[in-house]
Amino acid sequence: MAKRTREAGARILINTCAGVQLGESVLIVTDDERLPIAQTLKQAATAAGGQPVVVVAPPRQIDNEEPARPVAQAMLGANVILLPVTLAMAHTQAVRDAIKAGARVLSMTAFTERQMREGGLFTDFHARRPLCDEFAARLTRANQVRVTNPAGTKLSFRLEGRRGNSHCCLLTGPGFTAVPNIEANTSPVDGTTEGVLVVDGSIPYYGVGPMREPVTFEISGGFVHRIRGGEQAAFLDNLLAAQKDKWVYNIAQFAIGLNPACREFTGEMLNDEGVNGTIHIGIGTSASLGGEVRAKTHFDAIIRSPSVWLDDELVIDKGEILLEVPRLATTTT
Repeated sequence: MAKRTREAGARILINTCAGVQLGESVLIVTDDERLPIAQTLKQAATAAGGQPVVVVAPPRQIDNEEPARPVAQAMLGANVILLPVTLAMAHTQAVRDAIKAGARVLSMTAFTERQMREGGLFTDFHARRPLCDEFAARLTRANQVRVTNPAGTKLSFRLEGRRGNSHCCLLTGPGFTAVPNIEANTSPVDGTTEGVLVVDGSIPYYGVGPMREPVTFEISGGFVHRIRGGEQAAFLDNLLAAQKDKWVYNIAQFAIGLNPACREFTGEMLNDEGVNGTIHIGIGTSASLGGEVRAKTHFDAIIRSPSVWLDDELVIDKGEILLEVPRLATTTT
């Protein structure tokens, strides 16, 4: 098989995922590190008939810190926004405001050259959509979720009144998705998450990456109260404490990774979050997910081989997805 090019990945992002149409304004927000990817996206958007503009944003200090005001203002005028940025921007007020104004927002946090050429971007998003939609519908109907894994996770939370979100990497109207981490997600009811989360997969934020040894989060009343483990746990503990914001410990998100072409933890955020049959717990801001919390940051912690019960129904068994829906995806070659 011939080696894929960066341009091949850009065409999928522009044509399939973002659905850029003739005459649409396309804003590509980037930074110096991701500028080559942004320039390739601009070329693909132009070829699709869009009117692309690349904005190189000023540096930010931490994932999901708000962008500079001129960047946020530019986002309000675009039909389509692509975010190939080094530090996540997905859980910001700027993104929420842009969506309210009618934008389709495609998150590409910390996207790499490898991701432009291989891996999760080259799956069949349309074929995977029914499963993602079904999980979102089940999350909407569920009242309680329980999660375990062989590493020692024992977690539960409530979902009454929360909506399940289907993020299958396809934007057909105003809204948000990240690529290529196909996922169904929701936000636990504030204050209801209890138990222990033992992260043996990855925390692909702040440079932490795949786990060298498990990181344990002790959780009660919907907040992380203690972080235990080795050097990665200590780093994360110190980073969160430095924010001087109690909401950075809020349990904000529950999500199920559903991309069959994301197979291993690489430290690439949007690969690791999409690894098929995993779940991740988001900590910090929940306002983009159905909650109301706005924290200084948001990060996700991913576990291997989860078992998940929605009310009394086992829907994932040690990483094996048990839901049956038509047209499960096949990976393109």
